[in-house]
Amino acid sequence: MSRNAPTHETLTQAGLNLIRQAISIYDHDLRLVLANLQFQRMFDLPNALVKPGGSFEETLRVLAERGDYGELDDVEGFLAERVAQAKAFEPHYFERTRANGTTISVEGSPLQGGGWVAVYSDITELKTQEALLRSRSANLSEELIARSEELALANRKLTATVSALEEAKHQLLASQARLNLTNSMIPAHIARVNRDGIYTYTNHKLSSIVPDRSNDIVGKHMSEALGQEVFDKISDGFQATLRGEAPVVEFEHKEAGRHNRVAFTPEVNEEGEVIGAYLLSANVTEQVRARQALAHTKRRELAAQLTSGLAHDFGNLLTIILGEQDRLARLEGMPQEALQYIETIKSAARRGGDLISGLGKLDAQRSINIRLTDFAGFLKQTTLLAKAATPDRIRLVVTNKVHVSHLMIDAGFAQDALLNLILNAIDAIAETGTVTITVAVDAGNHLTFCVEDTGTGFSQDALSNALAPFFTSKSDRAGRGLGLSTAFDFARSSGGTVRLANRKEGGAQVTIQVPYLPAEPVVPGLVLLVEDNVEIRRTVRDFLQRMGHAVVETDTVDEAQKLALVGDVTFVVTDLMLKNGGTGLALANHLHAHRQELPVLIITGLPKGDARCQAAAEICPVLHKPFEFDALAAKMNEATLT
Repeated sequence: MSRNAPTHETLTQAGLNLIRQAISIYDHDLRLVLANLQFQRMFDLPNALVKPGGSFEETLRVLAERGDYGELDDVEGFLAERVAQAKAFEPHYFERTRANGTTISVEGSPLQGGGWVAVYSDITELKTQEALLRSRSANLSEELIARSEELALANRKLTATVSALEEAKHQLLASQARLNLTNSMIPAHIARVNRDGIYTYTNHKLSSIVPDRSNDIVGKHMSEALGQEVFDKISDGFQATLRGEAPVVEFEHKEAGRHNRVAFTPEVNEEGEVIGAYLLSANVTEQVRARQALAHTKRRELAAQLTSGLAHDFGNLLTIILGEQDRLARLEGMPQEALQYIETIKSAARRGGDLISGLGKLDAQRSINIRLTDFAGFLKQTTLLAKAATPDRIRLVVTNKVHVSHLMIDAGFAQDALLNLILNAIDAIAETGTVTITVAVDAGNHLTFCVEDTGTGFSQDALSNALAPFFTSKSDRAGRGLGLSTAFDFARSSGGTVRLANRKEGGAQVTIQVPYLPAEPVVPGLVLLVEDNVEIRRTVRDFLQRMGHAVVETDTVDEAQKLALVGDVTFVVTDLMLKNGGTGLALANHLHAHRQELPVLIITGLPKGDARCQAAAEICPVLHKPFEFDALAAKMNEATLT
């Protein structure tokens, strides 16, 4: 647009100025919005009153003082009455003769939202013609002339009324259009049905609530528009609405995988009868999921509270069982068969410990827990568990080409991954065959676990998708599809990878490759053991002595503080919850303040999610009961490194 081009307001004003009638528009505050030039000329008004914002009351005052409304005894009272009438404005038409002798007609129409528009016409000439007609019509009866004038006045009023009705109709249609537009933009379905359940109004948003349904539902019954499944779920709510209630119905639409909420409002006539119902339907899937997640969290918190004490007691019992079987296994002269039974007891106790540990993290994503591990012992235990699951028709061969005694590895995660691969290999062999496990260090200094079988091998689909969770090639649906994905999770979490291949001789080959991290156990020294349970103290003492450590013992925090500061203690192992209200956390804080170089390990039977365990873990390593020799050694090594 050119810089000098007239504005929209200028063009509008110019157009209004060409109209012969005077026009004024006042808002709900009785301030002038717009007036044409004829308005000022007709009433000879000052400039201040014909500009936007001009006061209606002041305009009346000027005209009243000028005598346009005849002689007034109380001007202020007159103004107050007229202002009150203007604020309660109604359509009107009247004619009045002004002080200067002219006669004008005033036609007013209210505006939506307050205010009005008024049109003033000079009908002086028309009135003169009527007077002339009266003076020259001697032969006409007085009654006929009066009737003619009345009809002319009635005609002018009727014309004004028709104009007012047309304006009201225009405003009503505009209001309805705005309402329809607003309803169509609301992210919900708004509708009305009569008592028979027939739709009489809709904002055409039904498909946003019930997918694949038509939005053109006016004239249709609810069961046809919604579908029988959805209608059955809300029909009780509709019947309650017809009884004058206002129910809210929430239901799951399984086919669409969403949750919807329908709020009913009865429509009541003047006699108090329900003649229909309004429906507001919204998709509340996210709200329901958030509510379910919150409820799930509350249940987990309650479960954690209920199992905390139970886990603590079972942890203590399993720690004692592991300690006693370890002593039993080291007795001289034990038969080989008895040693196998002992190993089975050990594995079962370990699994029990894993179950206790998992009580507080059933839905948690598994994280890596690399620690010092007696690798030969780890492999021996894994082999025992694998042989227990291997049928007699299949031969299991395990070869260890790793020559160091201890590695840094997540032994539990590694064992789960290996056992899953072994079970998969066994399932792949239909009749007789061999499953081979080879553990070695490759040329790239990676620790590799290679599991091979003499089965049918991988299909091309399996080679592409076998590492994905829940993928299974078992036709009987017996597989969970988690074996290879568990191996992949272990490798990825450890910083490694998994390779799949088919052997040239036939069968499948899966290789887990993780970083090779050899390590050495803690150098033997003097360990201060703080534990108030005599049996557990004896078990832990035996573990420490087996590592070559000398052990000094106590069961209170006060005594432990004195022993740690005056002796040649090189390591502290303490229970978290001690007698007389003492805690291993308080002891660790004290030692860190006075002997910062002294490693501290806290042992506990509380679940990992317990706030006390989390607070302790921020200061030093924490070992959860039950545990065995290798776990204690690994955690002590971790404490030394930190």
